[in-house]
Amino acid sequence: MSLSYMELPKILLTTLNAKYIHMNLAIRILFDLNKDRANLSWKEFTIKMPADEIAAYCKEFDVVCFSCYIWNITETLEVTRIIKEYNPETKILLGGPEVSYEWQGIIDQDHIDYIITGEGEIPFEKFLTNYPNVNNIHNLVYKENGQVCYSEKTEQFDIKLLADRNPYQYDLASDLSHKVSYIETSRGCPYKCEFCLASLDNRMRYLPMETIKQNLLYLMEHGRTIKFLDRTFNIKREFTLELFQFILDNHRPGNVFQFEITADIVHPDIIKFVNEKVPPGLFRFEIGIQTVNQASNLEVSRKQNFEKTSSIIKQLDERIEMHLDLIVGLPLEYMDDLKFSFESTFKLYPPELQLGFLKFLKGTPVRQKYEQYGYVFDPNPPYQIIKSDFLSEEDLHRITLMENALEIYWNKKRCAHLLKYISENFSIFDYLMTLGGHFEKHYDFHRHSLNDIFNAIYDFNQSYADNNEYIKEFFAIDYYLYSKQRPKDLYGLELEKSERNNWIEILKLNHQKYRFTILPISFDWNFWLESGCVFPEKGYLIIKYDGRTQPEVVYYKNQLAIAN
Repeated sequence: MSLSYMELPKILLTTLNAKYIHMNLAIRILFDLNKDRANLSWKEFTIKMPADEIAAYCKEFDVVCFSCYIWNITETLEVTRIIKEYNPETKILLGGPEVSYEWQGIIDQDHIDYIITGEGEIPFEKFLTNYPNVNNIHNLVYKENGQVCYSEKTEQFDIKLLADRNPYQYDLASDLSHKVSYIETSRGCPYKCEFCLASLDNRMRYLPMETIKQNLLYLMEHGRTIKFLDRTFNIKREFTLELFQFILDNHRPGNVFQFEITADIVHPDIIKFVNEKVPPGLFRFEIGIQTVNQASNLEVSRKQNFEKTSSIIKQLDERIEMHLDLIVGLPLEYMDDLKFSFESTFKLYPPELQLGFLKFLKGTPVRQKYEQYGYVFDPNPPYQIIKSDFLSEEDLHRITLMENALEIYWNKKRCAHLLKYISENFSIFDYLMTLGGHFEKHYDFHRHSLNDIFNAIYDFNQSYADNNEYIKEFFAIDYYLYSKQRPKDLYGLELEKSERNNWIEILKLNHQKYRFTILPISFDWNFWLESGCVFPEKGYLIIKYDGRTQPEVVYYKNQLAIAN
């Protein structure tokens, strides 16, 4: 006699997201596919939540299934340990990329009962259908009579079975508007980059276009930021253009769409489409440059034409917000090679430049042959490089300081004009590395105020490049442009109050409605904005504040001549 629904084992699909705004697509798909064949629930937590609170919720279930990644595996294992303390009868099943390889040390832990390796749809369905009899389920690791059992089989899920399914229909529609929604249109990656898990699945599989559009429309109606999980979204020209047009036809105010793009294969028709039709700010492209060093690229089975990549980025940067990535620590990349890669990429002036450190992910070829290059890496997640034949521990520490300075001053838009000037006239790599060392010596990267940020770079600039006047002026401009409210004159960079008021009267500025800062500068501001070059010419830069929006620059060329 079959069991009634309420008599079936209570099973929970869950995960610990890195942040509250993130959502896990995998558990939503598994729930949608299996909700009618089991007493199945789903719920998300975050890694910042107390482990005992999460465990207290989970202990009420017969089986708890966690989706595991490098950013949550440590916290997940702690939660599972506490669940077993609360209720030893609760069974724990783990799945996801972090437990799909080198899982022996995890299944050996007393509080872990099952592991699903690889793609989860097929083995999870069989697990639900047969539980508690789980013998002979392929790609399921389990324990029987004290022995670990595992039967591996290469078996890919037919993602056409996701046709007409919306994994977000179980969320409160109101929740989607303030979270990042993830959507997949394909699985697999045609490239074989040895540091990336996506390289292990080179067979491209696409969801039905109508299902993609249905789900995308739902997310556009209810969500805000929509991130495509495809490793290379722009492989197919027709596919890319069709979805871009669908987005343009249906997007809502506030929608933003993020794609992972391989820049050097972007078709000319896509470039033309973007420049003619896509409004600025609607699309974000994440582009993994990783390195400009061709020897390093080839050593990790990667191909890239940086000259073509740069050209395409420049062709699109007025329409698309760019997020560029570099990896520190690739084989055959010494400090000078990294410097060249960084400076070449920085001069593309992306709104965000991410400097990541090589991670030895389980299952990747670079982890399997790490000894070949003298690599030493942290044995704990995220398995980050410690040293290699190419970069010492001290080298990597200095690069970490540079990465911190890059994040604080460039990615957070605190000193964009100054850093662009440095890049055009000096070594931005050396500048940021030395600035990072100065910051570490005098402040705390993890706990600092906004004043600390500006004080650090102001003090540092006093001794840099013989106290270059342009550096001083660009710092002043960045300082006064950062805040919506007119900041205090901490550094004596603007005109004195009486002289400022005199100019406000001369220029008939509305000081009843706005606040103003007037900075004396020795170059043509408009020429700088247009060309990135400094043309000597004395004048004043006037910045207007309304207290609500970003300050507005009003530049009057050679004001002294006008006044006279």
